[in-house]
Amino acid sequence: MKLIIYSILSVFLFSSCEVLFIDAEPENTPQSNFDELWKVIDEKYTFFALKSIDWDKVYADNQSLINADMTDEELFNVLSGMLFELRDGHVNLSSPYDVSRNWNWYLDYPVNFNFDIVERYYLGDNYRITGPMYNTLIDSIAYIYYGSFGYIISEDKLDYLLEDFKDAKGLIFDIRGNGGGYVSNVTLLTSKFADKERITFLRRYKDGKAHTDFSDYFAFSATPDSATNFTKPIVLLTNRMCYSAANDLATRLKSFPHITIIGDTTGGGGGLPISYELPNGWIARFSTTQTFTANKFNVELGVPPDIPMNITKSDIDANKDTYIEYALTYIDSLSQQVK
Repeated sequence: MKLIIYSILSVFLFSSCEVLFIDAEPENTPQSNFDELWKVIDEKYTFFALKSIDWDKVYADNQSLINADMTDEELFNVLSGMLFELRDGHVNLSSPYDVSRNWNWYLDYPVNFNFDIVERYYLGDNYRITGPMYNTLIDSIAYIYYGSFGYIISEDKLDYLLEDFKDAKGLIFDIRGNGGGYVSNVTLLTSKFADKERITFLRRYKDGKAHTDFSDYFAFSATPDSATNFTKPIVLLTNRMCYSAANDLATRLKSFPHITIIGDTTGGGGGLPISYELPNGWIARFSTTQTFTANKFNVELGVPPDIPMNITKSDIDANKDTYIEYALTYIDSLSQQVK
């Protein structure tokens, strides 16, 4: 038997799991492990068409590298190389001594973020740390930096911040470098930033073995929180290191007219991953759903900003953050229009 664990797979976004029973236990040989991995990816992975991947060719190119006498390390390298072709940060192979990965979704792009500059010249020496959020007021504009959704936001702390910033001209919400984490953080933030109920994203699921077998689209909505909401101008700052749940936040906030995304395209990661155990006990992890904006833009390769930009060298030399400087001016101009 093999176990497929859905880390987050239900239309209600709650944690759940599914057990897949296979009649015959595959033998533990290099060829069997290779075939098993290729087959489960072939039947359940969701982005072959989007990324123009010829999975049959990937099999043919790697099959010749498999032999009965190869070491575990040699097998790991072949299987890892095969998975690398998927160009997916949610795809990993875990063995007792290594974890394969493809992080070119951010390594091939500029960082567009220097926390040292942000801390020294924008947060300053008296900023607050409210849960996982670094925050301050800059020229009557609220600034919050939230570096990882791996740290859960408590609703009372978020309510405290939004209430405290209620007289600010607007809010800069900076998630650069945020590689993802708990989807519950995304759901909470979206409800606090919602101006009214809106469809915020669509999702569909693999429902057959063919590369094109998908369910219908399921629509997900966000409703304004009844206690505290911030609906003044909001700028979301993103870079290529915004992945998975951070990519999800950018996807959802795209639906709100008072929110503007400034910076670089996010890193992507729009598929919910599952884990699969190979005959030798190694664990393969890969994407099995597709996520879209409300207007059906597939976000696997990233969410484009409304206003794209890169941090300039001259600004770095002057200890300035191009994104924050632009966001401050942008929000100030919107507040002037309201007057």
